[in-house]
Amino acid sequence: MGQGIIGWFVVRIAEPSQAAEVGKRIDAGFENSEYETKTVTEKALAQSFADQIADIGAIIGWVLAAVFATLLLVAGNTMMQSVRERTNELGVLKSLGFSHRAVLGMVLAESCLFAILGGGLGLLLARSRSAPAILPAASADLLLPGKDLALGVLYVLLLGFVAGVIPAVQAMRLRIVDALRRG
Repeated sequence: MGQGIIGWFVVRIAEPSQAAEVGKRIDAGFENSEYETKTVTEKALAQSFADQIADIGAIIGWVLAAVFATLLLVAGNTMMQSVRERTNELGVLKSLGFSHRAVLGMVLAESCLFAILGGGLGLLLARSRSAPAILPAASADLLLPGKDLALGVLYVLLLGFVAGVIPAVQAMRLRIVDALRRG
């Protein structure tokens, strides 16, 4: 079964602008036969294979979500450790009269600052025109559009805020007596 049957032919034409017309003539030659043809360009064929595999956009979205979740866990863990190591300093601030909200704000500000520094550097590199220098085959198409840059800034701020919320609440709830006992 299937012996002697050809899956596809590659036809090279001298004038690329005539591709649609040549394709129609090939398909017309096999019209209403047992083996009708469907002539497409190589680009359309590659796209049809990609469409058969999966939705590439959805796969990229899931990978980016996994990366964001991993970054969130790492940043949150770093902030938790930072608050644990500075229990004494936070206790001194509270004994000097800093309010719970002030301590909460400082820890959240620190978390957001670190996220802005790291994420800002990444976005700056992505936005820079050094992409063609890093990848010689790269073109201006690889540059980060303004809309995506704004979305990146939003995600960086969200990462900093979410990573700092739990450590900031822990620091806010810290009592002066507990801080001094731990020290």
